Amino acid sequence: MRSTIAPWRPRTRDETVHPGAGAPDGGRAGPDDDGPPDDPPSQRIRLSAGWRSPTLVWLVVVASTAVALGGALGIVQLQQYAAQRSGLRVVLAEMETAAWQRNALEWQAIAERRVTPSVAREQHDAREAALAMSARLWQRDPDSAEALAVQSALARYNAAIDLEFNLLGDGQIGHATQVDDEKVDPAFDALAAELDDADRRYGALARQADLQAWLGTVLILAAEVMIIGVLVWRFQRVRARAFQQVAHQAAHDALTGLPNRTLLHERTADVLRHAGRNHTKAALLLIDLDRFKEVNDTLGHSSGDQLLVQVAHRMRAALRHGDTVARLGGDEFAVLLPEVATVQDVAAVATKLRAVFDTPFLLGGLEVTVDASVGAALYPEHGTNADDMLQFADIAMYVAKTGQTGFAVFDPGQEHDAPRRLNLASDLRHAIDHGQLLLHYQPKVDTHSRRVLGVEALVRWQHPKHGLIPPLDFIPLAESIGLITPLTHFVLDAALRQCQAWRQAGHELIVSVNVSTRRLLDPAFPDEVADLLARWRIPAGMLELEITESAIIADPVHALQVLEKLNAMGVQLSIDDFGTGYSSMAYLKILPVHELKVDRSFVSHMTTSARDAVIVRSTVELGRNLGLRVVAEGVEDSDTCQALDAAGCDAIQGYYISRPVTAEQLEEWLEQHQPAESR
Repeated sequence: MRSTIAPWRPRTRDETVHPGAGAPDGGRAGPDDDGPPDDPPSQRIRLSAGWRSPTLVWLVVVASTAVALGGALGIVQLQQYAAQRSGLRVVLAEMETAAWQRNALEWQAIAERRVTPSVAREQHDAREAALAMSARLWQRDPDSAEALAVQSALARYNAAIDLEFNLLGDGQIGHATQVDDEKVDPAFDALAAELDDADRRYGALARQADLQAWLGTVLILAAEVMIIGVLVWRFQRVRARAFQQVAHQAAHDALTGLPNRTLLHERTADVLRHAGRNHTKAALLLIDLDRFKEVNDTLGHSSGDQLLVQVAHRMRAALRHGDTVARLGGDEFAVLLPEVATVQDVAAVATKLRAVFDTPFLLGGLEVTVDASVGAALYPEHGTNADDMLQFADIAMYVAKTGQTGFAVFDPGQEHDAPRRLNLASDLRHAIDHGQLLLHYQPKVDTHSRRVLGVEALVRWQHPKHGLIPPLDFIPLAESIGLITPLTHFVLDAALRQCQAWRQAGHELIVSVNVSTRRLLDPAFPDEVADLLARWRIPAGMLELEITESAIIADPVHALQVLEKLNAMGVQLSIDDFGTGYSSMAYLKILPVHELKVDRSFVSHMTTSARDAVIVRSTVELGRNLGLRVVAEGVEDSDTCQALDAAGCDAIQGYYISRPVTAEQLEEWLEQHQPAESR
């Protein structure tokens, strides 16, 4: 009997090929024997919600998705065909095993000349195993041509085996051997051939699916590369915009959007180089706001920020397109003017810049008026580089502020004064804290009786190096560097302390103290005054605060609130330098003031100027009609005193009565005038 397993070597059950396993040692190797891929390629690119990609990106995404689906389908088919091939191999291996078992049964039956119950049972098990193989083979693709052909060959093979074993059971060994040779072996060969054809068919399909999966993977990778390229391009654009934004923020003021000091320095250097090559001129202006700290202190920093934004907008609108407006910090701005011809051109620009402050600024429903001081430096007359231009413009601006001229052009002589001013600013802080300031007092007397009514406290600075420094040299300095608050506190404290000393000596004198605009607009100022009055046990009516018209005009609403609080406390209030400001009569009638002081510029010339005499007499009549006490300051001679007495002026003050003197000198003066007062 020839072997019925010629196409394949019989394998033991340990050598059976299981689905998903590779080919066993000694089996056929090659592309067809590759199992299903372990892990199909899977690349996930996530687009964050923040990336709003353009249409191109979405088209690429859609296309790549379609390609990915096609590739995925190829991978699925590849897995399906590979599984079917693995199933075929299981069937082939188990059929080989069954054939080997059948041969063993045949030889046993031939040797025993019969079929024992155990052989019959093994025969039954072998047939059941064959049927199970068939079921596993066709469960994935039962209607394919390959499956039908294998089913037909398996049916013929099973029929031949049934016949052979029936003959063996009847003891017809010779006839069974003939059936084995003529029917079983050919049926087995036919079944093996069909199984081999099916294996090749599924192998070809698997290779096709493998190619499709490979192409799909390539296309997926290509699409992913395209997407990544688009996203990288998009990221580079975003990064470029972010870099531009950061660069812009580094060179511009965050509040106003104007160029900052760094960018101004660069542009100034560029403008000066261009002017040097073309033999043209350029100018740099520095603008500092007056009374800006009062806005911050009174209305809050939010209102101060609003003011700075409005100032920036107005200045930009007032200049040419090529001019640069920059904010240097705080309330300080700068303007760079390329190609200006003369100093007069610069002065005209400064006038336009100061004119933008004529219209009040609206802050939180309130109209606030501020002014500005402008200093200018010109190229090449004053400086040839950006640093010098900034320094000289700053010096000129300080001159304009301290001199209250509004605008000043740098003068080389100012440069020598600048270090002295800087030293004075530093020394003033020390002077307030270490007792270098002192008060002088100038009496105010009744115009007719010459009775002493009170004194005005005037601060002086006894500098250890520069000697006695007049108020006009350091009071504007104190206002500009933020020292007016401690300076005013010092003057009030010293004046009330001296008032208490005079009271103990038997002199009941009202003490007058000048108050700056910044203090008048400070809501905490009335409480500060109340604390000092309580500290020195001085009745509120013994203190008189002198304010200027410009201080009231700066912010009438808040000034009126502070004045009303002081008036409610019993503090006397006086309008100083009346006639030199621009106050409205409407303000005068509602302000809770008690006194008007006619400015010396009118009083000193009233005997020689008919116009000044009319102004003084009209002011006196106005004050008396409003129920106010009228004081004339700057009285230098007896003729002026008599003219004021004739006009009905209540009190006088000036060198004709007494110069400002120390407290000790005033006590001596009071002793000399005591007899006159008693009369």
